[in-house]
Amino acid sequence: MAAIRAGFKLDRAGFVLDVDLELPGRGVTALFGPSGSGKTTLLRCIAGLERVPGGKLSVNGALWQGADTFVPTHRRPLGYVFQEASLFPHLSVRRNLEYGMKRVPPALRRGNLEASIELLGIGALLERATDGLSGGERQRVAIARALAVSPQLLLLDEPLASLDLARKQEILPYLQRLHDDLEIPVLYVSHAPDEVARLADHVVLLEHGSVVAQGGVQATLARLDLAGAFADDMGVVIDATIAAQDDTDHLTRLDFEGGSVHVSRCIGAPGARMRFRIQARDVSLAVQRPERTSILNLFEARIVEVADATVPGQVLVKLEVGRTPLVARISGRSRRELRIEPGQSVWAQVKSVAVLR
Repeated sequence: MAAIRAGFKLDRAGFVLDVDLELPGRGVTALFGPSGSGKTTLLRCIAGLERVPGGKLSVNGALWQGADTFVPTHRRPLGYVFQEASLFPHLSVRRNLEYGMKRVPPALRRGNLEASIELLGIGALLERATDGLSGGERQRVAIARALAVSPQLLLLDEPLASLDLARKQEILPYLQRLHDDLEIPVLYVSHAPDEVARLADHVVLLEHGSVVAQGGVQATLARLDLAGAFADDMGVVIDATIAAQDDTDHLTRLDFEGGSVHVSRCIGAPGARMRFRIQARDVSLAVQRPERTSILNLFEARIVEVADATVPGQVLVKLEVGRTPLVARISGRSRRELRIEPGQSVWAQVKSVAVLR
């Protein structure tokens, strides 16, 4: 059963947001799409910052907006993190966090401040002034403060957008911990496919204020009809477990439904969950099993679908490895010469595998 049901129609200055959604009650849902697609507007409607007549919103069975109901933002049990961390500059990190916690009556507090501090790794920052923090540190503190209000829903509006690459790499492991440890749903706004692949369980693709597609991250990212939204970042994510460690060659074998991949050594015990990504540009096809190749990861696969790519002269090929989807991007000439058609059995050669978590 969906825990979040949201429906809004907002017409403003030539832009129309028109959505009707049912979203999971746990894990990370990415609101994905280009700038101007309505992601932040939808988040503001859910927060109650945009009052939309006729809108509807329920979270975990609690009605926040309906025909005769509108719960104002300050009474909604949610945490909101903006692109820029809006911390109080005159307060220390600790006092910023305590300010958030004090907004919640003791009887309604669902967690404790220490848990949020540990989750975001900010224990060493507590006595520091906020104006001396790096961008990544500020965002971690902002997320911890949002969690301090004991939310039933966490809203993250492109929290990495203002950070450089180094600061993004600093904060991403903490966002992954949110994914793994939080029991509440998280709505994560992004226009970056790599963030969606790394963090999301569920994806909502928005264009021009409307929902183009939604579903589980694995199935949605493998849809060929959505290739234009991901451009050169088209690919799939696959959930797996650590199966074995090869100390001689410093490799790790990851098992997934349909096969195994070998990747550079990962830290973890057998059975630990992992997620990896294979981009379409890193997959080539052969009609016979390749012999004497340096590529470690070869899969026997069945072709499901073929479609034109966004790059002229190239096509996308959707495959199934067992029951796991995979996408390859090859030239139109290769398709003709190999006679690539749905239903055909081929060998997929994977040149690169990116371990995400």
